[in-house]
Amino acid sequence: MHLLSPAGYPISKQARTLTFLAVLVSLWFMPQLSSAAEGWSLEGRGVLFYTDDVGLFSATRRLSRDGDPTQPAIDSKLTDQGSDVVFEPLLGVTRSLTNSLGRLDLNVQGQGFVFTENPQFTHGTLRLQATQELSSATRVQARFSYAPDQFLGDNDERQSGQKQLTAEKLTSYIWSTRLIHDVTPDLSVRLLNRYGMRRYNETFSERDLNFWTIGPHVDWRVSPKVKLGFSYHYERGLAKGRSQPQFEDDTSYINHYVSADMDVELTERLSLLTAFHFEHNIWTSGLAGDERNGAYENTYQGEVTLAYRLTESIQGFSGVQRSSRKESFESSSIQNTNVGIGLSARF
Repeated sequence: MHLLSPAGYPISKQARTLTFLAVLVSLWFMPQLSSAAEGWSLEGRGVLFYTDDVGLFSATRRLSRDGDPTQPAIDSKLTDQGSDVVFEPLLGVTRSLTNSLGRLDLNVQGQGFVFTENPQFTHGTLRLQATQELSSATRVQARFSYAPDQFLGDNDERQSGQKQLTAEKLTSYIWSTRLIHDVTPDLSVRLLNRYGMRRYNETFSERDLNFWTIGPHVDWRVSPKVKLGFSYHYERGLAKGRSQPQFEDDTSYINHYVSADMDVELTERLSLLTAFHFEHNIWTSGLAGDERNGAYENTYQGEVTLAYRLTESIQGFSGVQRSSRKESFESSSIQNTNVGIGLSARF
């Protein structure tokens, strides 16, 4: 699927990226700025993880409603790749302005995954985001995420007909919008819409995929010390392989994602953060010989984090994530456990 210009010509990935950047720049310099509302803020985070499967670590870390929960197809050859220690740095810079519509926040964020013993898995993500206030209770948010050249592991390629073991790599481009409305001071709802492209190295190009997502999010502060969150996503992905039956590798899908989280303030400084995520991935391949023909995948993931506020700006935290993935055509499920400790700061 291609986006078309008014003249009917396909719009390239580069053009779409430049268009998004142009919108951010135009918002940045929008007239009627109020210098009193201008300001800069900085967010930093560093987490040190132990993972028992380097092949699943990145997918487990991104399985959240505000991340990239529907990761690319993960074949069994890409899992059970051994343990490692992984450093996850994050740095974000925000500029806040006021224009004729209201407050505008422009944000740039970089995130990395640095693997100690398996450096080939090291990769990063760049995120650009603009959040524009439309009224005292309503905001709109636009976001672009770019994750280049991510190594997924060595996998059996299909294009040569010999199923040679070859490095599988992926680049992701994701555009998303969120319409956010505060129903009451304690209840906020948002509507997520996103469009994305996953592009593989040439050897696995039949897996090149376009997808779109829609779904509601709800945040509800049920008491001064307890906050609940609920999310549902519907996503449709169409892969190039659906029209290439000779490769017997169509990773097209329909995905249902459900997430619930609860944050509890235990003391003035100590908080407990919990979350549960579930994905039901229906493979829609109709190709004879494709193991995904008529198949599905279920993913369950739980998270628990303890966060301690050291100062007004700095907090320390420690947590664990546990995920289980099961393909209907596989005899057993695949587990991944990540244990982390880190610091975060806002200035």
